Amino acid sequence: MLTGQIMTQNVITVSPETSVADAVRTMLDNRISGLPVIKDGQLVGIVTEGDFLRRAEIGTERKRPSWLQFILGSGREAADYVQAHGRKVADVMTRDPVTVSEETSLQDLVAAMEAHHVKRLPVMREGRLVGIVTRANLLRAISALARDVTGPTASDEDIRARLMVKLMEADWRPAGLQVTVRDGVAHLHGIIMDERARQAAIVAAETTPGVTAARDHLVLIRNWSGFYTLSPEDKAARDSAG
Repeated sequence: MLTGQIMTQNVITVSPETSVADAVRTMLDNRISGLPVIKDGQLVGIVTEGDFLRRAEIGTERKRPSWLQFILGSGREAADYVQAHGRKVADVMTRDPVTVSEETSLQDLVAAMEAHHVKRLPVMREGRLVGIVTRANLLRAISALARDVTGPTASDEDIRARLMVKLMEADWRPAGLQVTVRDGVAHLHGIIMDERARQAAIVAAETTPGVTAARDHLVLIRNWSGFYTLSPEDKAARDSAG
């Protein structure tokens, strides 16, 4: 899936000359947390809710110890003052924001968000803003795709084959892996060295088309010590039987 398939196309923007008060009001009125900044048809910045955290109006200006101010220099202190007291979007916006294109894959989109610690990215086409993509767009994509796509006619053997392909590609797959599927219920057997591998195996099973439930029979062995722990499911069954 590509960024252009999930982005918001009708983007609300502001100009560098827009007042801070008007930008905040626009965000509140439209229930959004960021605004691309456009000048002469070109993207010149982005202003977000984070840019308004350190403001004189609410008494949250950044205050650093004198020794740190000395190290950072007067220029940094001046920039903090502008951020806290500036009246125009140009004073507080992030300049030259990171952007993506409509053809950017969701894998690369998420990587860019993580690398730059941002929640939204403008989407560009030939130097022009055509959309914006946010974490909310990603959540809506997940919601739209998270559905069972397998018909009721899938056989247990077909379901097992799909699940085995998925598990065998994973580096974290359980040792001595055995999978059986009965009436759509996947039973997972094997040895794991990390509890996170248990959760990953269960998720792999639950997200395999045709699987109606996953049963955990994975045994945890700790640090090659030879001590083992049954799965919570098997331990509960043993305790109830005893």
